[in-house]
Amino acid sequence: MQGLMMKQELMISDLIEHAGKVHRHREIFSRESNGNDFTYTWSECAARVRKLANTLKALGIKKGDRIATIAWNNYRHIEIYYAVSSIGAVVHTINPRLDPKQIAWMIGHAEDTWLMFDTTFGPIIDGISAFCPSIKKWVALCEEGDMPDYKTEVDCYETLIAPASDVIEWERFDENTACTLCYTSGTTGNPKGVLYSHRSTILHAMAGSFSDVIGGGSCDAILGVVPMFHVSAWGLVYSAAMVGAKLVMPGPNLDGASLTKMIQEQGVTLMAGVPTVWLGILNHLRETGEQIPNVKKALVGGSALPESLLRAYEQELGIPMQQGWGMTETSPLGTTYAPYPGTENDDYDSLVKHKLYAGRRIFGVDMRIVDDEGKLLPEDGEVSGHLHVRGPWIASGYFKGDGDDAFTDDGWFRTGDVAALHPEGYMEITDRSKDVIKSGGEWISSIEVENAAMNHPDVAMAACIGVHHQKWQERPLLIIQSMPGKTPNIDEVKAEIASKCAKWWVPNHFEFEDALPLGATGKVLKRLLKEKYKDYVID
Repeated sequence: MQGLMMKQELMISDLIEHAGKVHRHREIFSRESNGNDFTYTWSECAARVRKLANTLKALGIKKGDRIATIAWNNYRHIEIYYAVSSIGAVVHTINPRLDPKQIAWMIGHAEDTWLMFDTTFGPIIDGISAFCPSIKKWVALCEEGDMPDYKTEVDCYETLIAPASDVIEWERFDENTACTLCYTSGTTGNPKGVLYSHRSTILHAMAGSFSDVIGGGSCDAILGVVPMFHVSAWGLVYSAAMVGAKLVMPGPNLDGASLTKMIQEQGVTLMAGVPTVWLGILNHLRETGEQIPNVKKALVGGSALPESLLRAYEQELGIPMQQGWGMTETSPLGTTYAPYPGTENDDYDSLVKHKLYAGRRIFGVDMRIVDDEGKLLPEDGEVSGHLHVRGPWIASGYFKGDGDDAFTDDGWFRTGDVAALHPEGYMEITDRSKDVIKSGGEWISSIEVENAAMNHPDVAMAACIGVHHQKWQERPLLIIQSMPGKTPNIDEVKAEIASKCAKWWVPNHFEFEDALPLGATGKVLKRLLKEKYKDYVID
């Protein structure tokens, strides 16, 4: 017997219409590439989304066509997210920090037909346009008067949409229709495309609205620092529309001073970004003595949260930090920090241990760990294994079938992370599968060594890699980027690591780099360090 419930497809068009009607007066603040500020409401946003959708349809965009973007977090980018998907086409967000050759490859692989870009990225467009034959139209996201001179033939966004009607009857179609295409960062080989659906996106936005996940509500102002060009800004564009939160979109200037002023002026209560951004704000506040008293929570993802940063925000600033874990393939939400009931009155040091885990898995994301032979391992918080995930917003394959060996025969995604699963639901990342160091037949977590080292005040960044050892096969080599003007004392760094890790994990060999190599998403490119130090031998 089946239930007597209406069959209502989950559609992104319904989401923007809901925001435009129910949350019509809530604002979206946007800082533009030219430095100007722009504010309008969800109602005004919805009207412009309809204008853009009518423009796209009139100019021949069909269901399934891929429309690429290279843009900052701003109001026009939000309009593209909604308009393109709502007519059945696919938004392909491109990370501008990638190599231009890789960007051109992605455009060709995706077979994009349009590319919309912020004027900041004009040089990229002029550099790649000759190598992107699939692109029929290049569109600059600006007013006609702000159009720079381009070598490439470029249309103006505002000129294109100006004559279009803001009335539309949205078509209903299968909720499993693709809406967004996001490529992995491609740290090994070419990037792989992850194709999200209307259904997965709406369910993911609902999960993000849980109070223990992102949890923004109608009275919140959310600073979205996590980029729209990478993993859909953690779904904030959708969950904010769902609950009626104010969105504060910072554009290109992500320095501590600019963000602090924006937080203060826009009454930000919730902010989402990566640790390096929060460190910039912290340093600015320490230097100036300014405060950001309205902020109720800072969400952290993208890379591991250093303990020193956690303690600074919570103990100095009084702002709770909440760490989560996810990947492009998980849309990206997979876990979030949520306190385990009954621990509220535990001493702070005990709570810190749990806060530094990758979080507790959220409803909709199932997890398991297995050994090298694929045997299921216990969720006891002691044993680590290869992490697999599955769920309604987890990828089931890659666009055009690339790299589908990442998926198991029984329907799980192999994340490439090594993790321990705790009985209370916490997931603890211990390493990446390709980065784990095997010394004397036992695993050393490079991530834990790095995090411990970065607790030293003179260490800006650290990368731990395995190098050949005559007796133990591998031993850890720690490569350090120092704080400006500082030289870390190695004995102090070793003591810091020893206080957090097993004694035999502590490296005995250290190297210093002026700057560690970073990828397009801000993560250290260990493959380059491994190549550089491949002949490094410890006797």
